[in-house]
Amino acid sequence: MTTTITLVQGDITRQSADAIVNAANSSLLGGGGVDGAIHRRGGPAILEDCRRLRASRYGKGLPTGRAVATTAGDLDARWVIHTVGPVFSATEDRSELLASCYRESLRVADELGARTVAFPAVSTGVYRWPMEDAARIAVETVRTTDTAVEEVVFVLFDDRAHEAFAAQLR
Repeated sequence: MTTTITLVQGDITRQSADAIVNAANSSLLGGGGVDGAIHRRGGPAILEDCRRLRASRYGKGLPTGRAVATTAGDLDARWVIHTVGPVFSATEDRSELLASCYRESLRVADELGARTVAFPAVSTGVYRWPMEDAARIAVETVRTTDTAVEEVVFVLFDDRAHEAFAAQLR
């Protein structure tokens, strides 16, 4: 079965999906950008789940490129899948770590039985990954990952991000 990929411009915290992916930091305890917005709109239940994860399996934090799920709290989703994207480096190729964020998130979605997954443009904010390259890696990885997820929605914050992802789908 082929996964349908769609693009939406807007606020990922307003998206309705089985799972919403959070571009988290390794602490899992909230932060800026998408991470902060998801924690704010989703409410305290997400942070409580994240604290439980830190107290058990992820005492040192979630490693870059990995993914883990929590409740979605007050969001219009069943789960939030937290993934830690790599910080962009001009001197070291970290593209495999970025691709891993999408693969691992889809793997977790499959374990949960999620059929619709909403992704942000992972690592393109404060982690400074160039948007066009991030879009290429994201779309290519979702297209080539074997998953039972039926629809992936890339929820893109602005015109520039939307255009970069649209160019990859053409």
